[in-house]
Amino acid sequence: MNVSSRETTHTVSHFILLGFPSHPRMQLLYFGLFSVAYTLTLMGNTAIVCAVRWDRRLHTPMYILLGNFSLLEICYIWYVNSTVPNTLVNFLSKTKAISFTGCFLQLYFFFSMGSTECFFLSAMSFDRYFAICHPLHYATVMTGQCCINLVISCWVCGFLWYLVPVILISQLPFCGPNVIDHFVCDSGPLLTLSCAPAPMSKLTSYTLSSLIILLSFLFILISYTLVLLAVLRLPSASSRHKAFSTCGSHLAVVLLFYGTIMVMHVSPGSSHSTLMPKIMTLFYAMVTPLFNPLIYSLRNKDMKNALWKVLEKSKLSLVAGPGGMWNNPA
Repeated sequence: MNVSSRETTHTVSHFILLGFPSHPRMQLLYFGLFSVAYTLTLMGNTAIVCAVRWDRRLHTPMYILLGNFSLLEICYIWYVNSTVPNTLVNFLSKTKAISFTGCFLQLYFFFSMGSTECFFLSAMSFDRYFAICHPLHYATVMTGQCCINLVISCWVCGFLWYLVPVILISQLPFCGPNVIDHFVCDSGPLLTLSCAPAPMSKLTSYTLSSLIILLSFLFILISYTLVLLAVLRLPSASSRHKAFSTCGSHLAVVLLFYGTIMVMHVSPGSSHSTLMPKIMTLFYAMVTPLFNPLIYSLRNKDMKNALWKVLEKSKLSLVAGPGGMWNNPA
């Protein structure tokens, strides 16, 4: 019985990701546009990570969380089996195939990084809540060790959250067809391709996706409601403006991120056309990571100054070369 089940499960050795079917010239155009967005995203988020790492003034919980958040965005689009690199390859590929193992690795990392992002956005809202609503206790609560524990918890919980659904779906029998009308291995299409009904896998996947999205969004909403009430009680207009500018960039990222994933993973999938999941996934897999560095750098004076320093340092290192001024004690 076990041998038969295993053979049935491995009847499909690979999947075909249709992506965005179109004329070959359009595929080249998509490849060019996606490549530019991919490069800019890597550059922007890498600059933020370097700024937080090199500028001691940014060694505070708010910026340490932001640096890890940008590192997550880099992992989100850089990992070879994740969405964007595989999509770029598929634009130039005739087969558009992904192995069975590669598909489920992509599914795991894609959802795990999305879950980690939810945890980080919640942690960042908690940090802003404590900084504005309890400023006298902030330094004693948000210590360096507390911040490190918070960062580790976000990474660990994010990568454990969706592990069970991935294991359950990977154990389902797939005997064909093997065509996924998407550019990423998503749980919905995979469950549809299964040869056997899988109500438990579907329920587990949908429940965990909805829980992480709704609970983290509710936590952020409550945090910022309390922050707003506290800001409105501040005596001076300059203090209110500073508090709003500090929280504004994070709120913009929250709305951008949750607006798209709620459409995809909370509302019933049957109400969407086949194009809508692709557009929504594309939006939070490519557009959101691209805009996040812009949002944070344009609205934050300290981050702007730190990014300018990173840029100047990069220029000097290029001019100096490997044996240049950096090795000179003077």
